[in-house]
Amino acid sequence: MTQNPVSSGHRFDAARRWDAALSLGFSMDDTDASGVTRMSRAYHHGPLRVQRPFYPEGRSGCCHVYLLHPPGGLVSGDALQIDVSVETGAQALVTTPAASKLYRADSHAVAWTQHTRLAVADDAILEWVPQETLAFDGSRGVQSLTLELASGARCLGWELLGLGRPASGLPFASGRLEQRFRLLHNGRPLWLERQLLEPEHPRFHGPWGQGGATVQGTLWVVGLPDPAEATVALRDALPAAEYWAVTVRRGVLLLRYLGQERNQAWALFQHARELLRPRLTGQAATVPRIWLT
Repeated sequence: MTQNPVSSGHRFDAARRWDAALSLGFSMDDTDASGVTRMSRAYHHGPLRVQRPFYPEGRSGCCHVYLLHPPGGLVSGDALQIDVSVETGAQALVTTPAASKLYRADSHAVAWTQHTRLAVADDAILEWVPQETLAFDGSRGVQSLTLELASGARCLGWELLGLGRPASGLPFASGRLEQRFRLLHNGRPLWLERQLLEPEHPRFHGPWGQGGATVQGTLWVVGLPDPAEATVALRDALPAAEYWAVTVRRGVLLLRYLGQERNQAWALFQHARELLRPRLTGQAATVPRIWLT
């Protein structure tokens, strides 16, 4: 006998599923002699939008945009899709006003999904610098980030993840997070990575894996004129410690953090941006106003 999908509870996830999508485009304003970057496309579906563009660096400088997700986090069945394209000659910075949250899965262990695509054209610059993501105990989902860069594209970005709420005595003791990173340069893969975070697996606590760390992050930079020099500058300027490391592979600079302190990781990444942004764009690292509120 076929069960009624409503009475059996099988429609529970579908009924509460909350899809959201946002597609942004940035391009040079050909009618403006100052060469200002405009947000030329902003399509949205569901609870995912942007505030108006800001120009804290002057009208001819970088266009700052803040992503707004009113629910503040993802629950079972939710699907979030973000697409950002920066056209030739344009410069944009995209961030968020607060931390994103990944909530505990429902009784059916239904996963959420979040997919982000960033495309940067030749002679364009994108900074993808969201505030951290906090994964609560029992959260289950997949995060994917794809970077599609043209030959002369420049990009600085980061992803910062906190696991559980250790300060409240609520560790990330169950659940399953999958993270996927893909960086394509002229269609060719430069950096492909897949990571599973499962507290019940030995690699989560083993020194050869997560090592019990509750905060992790990756900062990347593509398009530096001299990545080796930038690496040396970071090693000289950042605090000597075991919780971070920096490498360069095929022109991609990667700064990794693995530790226990969200504020420590955030300060490290901000300090690194202060050093790297002038080398990447020729401009000082202006702090987005939303980070100061």
